[in-house]
Amino acid sequence: MHYALWIYPLLFLTGCFAGTVDTIAGGGGIITLPVLLSIGMPAPLAIGTSKLQASFGSVAAAWHFVRARAIDLRSCAIGICATFFGSVAGAEMVRRLDSRFLGKLIPWLLCGIVVYAILRPDVGNKDRRSRWPAPVFFVTFGLGLGFYDGFFGPGTGSFWTISLVLVLGYNFVKATACTKVMNATSNVAALAIFLAAGRVDFFIGILMGLGQLVGARIGSHLVVTRGARFVRPVFLTMVVIVMLNVIYKYFIQGQR
Repeated sequence: MHYALWIYPLLFLTGCFAGTVDTIAGGGGIITLPVLLSIGMPAPLAIGTSKLQASFGSVAAAWHFVRARAIDLRSCAIGICATFFGSVAGAEMVRRLDSRFLGKLIPWLLCGIVVYAILRPDVGNKDRRSRWPAPVFFVTFGLGLGFYDGFFGPGTGSFWTISLVLVLGYNFVKATACTKVMNATSNVAALAIFLAAGRVDFFIGILMGLGQLVGARIGSHLVVTRGARFVRPVFLTMVVIVMLNVIYKYFIQGQR
């Protein structure tokens, strides 16, 4: 497909902005996917292309966090493996099952995150004692949230972050860093399925991916330097935006 020349710098800037926001708090997909759809890209191609550009940002963000020692890959290696297989299974299952049930359930779960975080303003400000053994957590949530991300997607980063905070006792900075590692894993796994199906626009995906690289660097720097008190309000804001987006799409428009 060919687009007007002004579309291309717009897509690059969209990738940059989405990469920054997604690195800090997740929810970048609700920025990129509507833009791709608005330029006339068919939905299946838009979803696959969005996964390609998101993979640039999530992998870059994960790398920046690892280099800044905000997260140790060895501590979440089991989660990476579980998330990969869960995401592949979810991406395959999306062709066979109806996701409307999830569309109606997810807003309530996201609302629960917001309410809990408001009632417990100190949650995520510092590390706390883990409630589960880390291997058990990463296998359980890696398979579950990896499957969810490959199958449905909205709010995956939010669920990872709040789970890491509540179950493993991570502070928001460490939880955000670990979330990006898991997001990178599930994005790459799901992307492989879309590539095999031929549902990716490589030029636009790479162009937006370059913007994602810039945004990921900006976002990871802000997280590491500003700390949990900066991440928390941005995280809650994006949870609310994702929740409203899902409500509009699945309750008001009745899509999918």
